[in-house]
Amino acid sequence: MAVKKTLPERVQLKNLDSLFGINQEQTGQVLEVSIRDLFPFQNHPFKVLDDDKMLQTVDSIRENGILVPIMVRNRLKGGYEVISGHRRKHAAEIVGLETVPVIIRDLTDDEAVIAMVDANLQREEILPSEKAYAYKMKLDALSHQGKKEDLAASTQVGWKSESANKVGETAGDSKNQVRRYIRLTELLPELLEMVDNKKLKFNPAVEISYISPNEQCLLLEVIKVDNVVPSLAQAHQIKKLSQEKSCTKEALHALLSVASIKERNVVIKHEVIMQYFPAEVSDAEIESLIVRLLEDHRKKHGGI
Repeated sequence: MAVKKTLPERVQLKNLDSLFGINQEQTGQVLEVSIRDLFPFQNHPFKVLDDDKMLQTVDSIRENGILVPIMVRNRLKGGYEVISGHRRKHAAEIVGLETVPVIIRDLTDDEAVIAMVDANLQREEILPSEKAYAYKMKLDALSHQGKKEDLAASTQVGWKSESANKVGETAGDSKNQVRRYIRLTELLPELLEMVDNKKLKFNPAVEISYISPNEQCLLLEVIKVDNVVPSLAQAHQIKKLSQEKSCTKEALHALLSVASIKERNVVIKHEVIMQYFPAEVSDAEIESLIVRLLEDHRKKHGGI
C-alpha cells in the first residue's frame, strides 16, 4: 500500500518563484536592486494615481513589503526598465524603501510591450484612454512579430486582423472593439480626457476621432461655449460634415444647438392605458390608435 504524501511533499513549493508560477529559466534571477535604478516603461499608457487603491498598496507594502517582485528588463543606458509594477514602485517610494525585489526578463522591445500590456490589463478599473493606447502598442508589437515570422505568406491586412484578435483575447474584447478603442488615440487630449471622465460617451467619441485635429479644436470650442456634448447621432453628422469639407464652427454650433433640447421619454402606466381599451386589443393596435389620435389633435390645434 502506497504511503500518502504529506502536503509539503505534494505541493513542493521551493521558493518565491514557485509560489508565483515564475519559471526561473525563462525570467532570469530574482534579486534586490536600488529603487533609483528603476525607470518607467517608455510611453507607458497606464496612469499611476495617488488614489484610494494606491493608499491601500502603500499600507500593504509598509506592513508586508513587496510580495510580488517587479518585472523589469535591462536598459542599454544602465539600470532597469519596469515592465510590470509601476504602482508597486511608486508605493515603495512613498514608503521610503531603498531597494525592491525584481525579476529580470530578457525581452525584445515587442515582447516587452506585450508583457507590459497583458500585465496591466488584469486590473479591475482601466480608463478608456489607457486601454486605447495599450491596445495600440500591443497591436503594433504583434504586427511587427507577424511580419518577421511570415513575411512571404501573409498580407499586412491579414497580420492586423489576426493581431487585433490576439489583442482582444486578454481583455475579452472583439477585434472590432479593439479597433474602436484604438481610434480614441486620434482624439485631442482634452477630448480623450472627456471620455475618461464620462462627459463624452464612447461611441460618439469613436466617430469624432475621424475628423481632423483642427476640426476637433473647433468642436471643443463649441462644446465649451454652448455647454453641449455631441450625441451619437450628432457625432455621425459631424463626421459627415468633415467628409464634405464643411465642418466649420458655425456648422457645428448649428448642429449641436439642438442638444439643449432634452429628450423626453414619456411612459404611460399600463393600468391607465387599459381604462380605454379592452383586454383583447393588441399592443400594436393600441399604439397605432394613440398615434392617429395625436395626429388628429395636431391637425386641429396646430400642436400641443
